[in-house]
Amino acid sequence: MLRELKILQFRSHRRAEIAFDERPVAIYGPNGAGKTNILEAVSLLSPGRGLRRAQADELMRRAEAVGWKLRAVTDTHEIETSALPGESRRVEIDGKAAPQVALAQILRVLWLVPSMDRLWIEGAEGRRRFLDRMVMSFTPAHAEVTLAYEKAMRERNRLLKDMVRDPNWYHALEAQMAEAGAAIRANRAEALTRIMQAQADAATAFPAAHLVLENEGPEDLAAALDANRPRDMSAGRTLEGPHRADLLATYVEKDAPAAQCSTGEQKALLISLILANARALAGEDVVLLLDEVAAHLDSGRRAALYDEICAMGAQVMMTGTGAELFDALGDRGQYLEVIEGPQGSEVREVTP
Repeated sequence: MLRELKILQFRSHRRAEIAFDERPVAIYGPNGAGKTNILEAVSLLSPGRGLRRAQADELMRRAEAVGWKLRAVTDTHEIETSALPGESRRVEIDGKAAPQVALAQILRVLWLVPSMDRLWIEGAEGRRRFLDRMVMSFTPAHAEVTLAYEKAMRERNRLLKDMVRDPNWYHALEAQMAEAGAAIRANRAEALTRIMQAQADAATAFPAAHLVLENEGPEDLAAALDANRPRDMSAGRTLEGPHRADLLATYVEKDAPAAQCSTGEQKALLISLILANARALAGEDVVLLLDEVAAHLDSGRRAALYDEICAMGAQVMMTGTGAELFDALGDRGQYLEVIEGPQGSEVREVTP
């Protein structure tokens, strides 16, 4: 589990040091105080650009503009990730430089943020990203496989745009895409099976979702890429493969597509999936980040959420504008208040 987090020159935080125990963490304070910035810092203990998908320069505190640094201590490792102005993000694990993908082997970091509330009604790209983060929580190597696929596809797309017609230039790239694509399909299928099973096995107050992956591309991707090269050349890009897949969800009890459900039902489905993801990872080091999750739930659903969180054993961090949103959590939680001070965000632990 994550035990300590030190934040330096990150977003609104000039400096903060937080010690965590094993209880769910409730972080509260007014809008703009810097609550979500703490969750974002934790999300950067996993591969990628974090829960806001920000560039490295966007993360530094503007007042000083000297870059930013995060230091974390888990039960087994020390992690440091940082960036200087104009430079890309760096990662060190136990004092040694490491690629970002290595972070996936230490903590399984999951998150649900307000920007995801429109997941079911917007474009497929966001749903693929949501799916692949779930997949990576089960299979950390999925990150490397996805990067390998995307790298080969970018090279193929460059050849297509340059109107290169010699098939010899394509064969190796298409073979790499087919190999990585097969692994991506298998990883995604396994993750969906595990998540839906976790939903079926749990007594939960949140609705079950039936998940289907569409438009994954043909099983023999290498043959399809070879046959469809003229069409792809006309488009200037690769038109089929796992990069075009879409995740569809159905509200099981009502047999209704998620896209046609109410806003509240769509939110409940997302909460159900993220909880199922965490439950399916029982035995792993899971950190679950829930930003402003309580604000859109009635008191009964909030109490049910806190009961499920306390029962699952994952490390959970939640934000809300007021301490009253966490009344049903009671002394089962650890409480942090965040306020906007004269030199930026200030964090203090409080007793409920």
